[in-house]
Amino acid sequence: MKNNQSGFTLVEIAIVLVIIGLLLGGVLKGQELINSAKVKNFATDFRNIPLFIYGYQDKYRALPGDDKNAQAHVVATTNGNGNGVIDGDWNASSGESFNFWQHVRLAGLAAGTTDVSAADYLPRNADGGQIGITSGVNSPITTLKGSYIICSGGILGKFAKQLDITMDDGNTATGSMQVIGTGTAAAATTAVTDAATFTVCLAF
Repeated sequence: MKNNQSGFTLVEIAIVLVIIGLLLGGVLKGQELINSAKVKNFATDFRNIPLFIYGYQDKYRALPGDDKNAQAHVVATTNGNGNGVIDGDWNASSGESFNFWQHVRLAGLAAGTTDVSAADYLPRNADGGQIGITSGVNSPITTLKGSYIICSGGILGKFAKQLDITMDDGNTATGSMQVIGTGTAAAATTAVTDAATFTVCLAF
């Protein structure tokens, strides 16, 4: 009795394996591109905020958030105290570091709502974490010094490390960009794990 049963040939199996390999490679490459785009977005946030400060100072000879004539200059809700310092923590919900965003938006330097009571008033990074600024005297990282400190929270460790390589010295505990655990105020750390979230801060 003749057996008509047939199976896959080695060539057919090889072709299927090649196709699967190409699909997996495409997925991995796509994920890599998405990750790179996120890091570029984080870097853009850090690069834009100094431009907001310099642009505002050039226009009004004052520091956004701290501007004691902000109500006259940009029709802001609140004036600053004019002491040359952006008072308040980077993630404060009131005060000069909070009002900074209204001042630069009303000045036409940054996009976003000027309504301080709006849910989306505070800017967010590509991972949904809060972005903020403060003066160097209020730095959340004891080893990070500068005139101003920009912080971006809720960033995955793998992005924090890549961001430090892109913008600084590649060491998350030294240089002008440093990393701390989310919600902490302490010395920077090199114990940055890929899946945990961190706060990245830049001094300038």
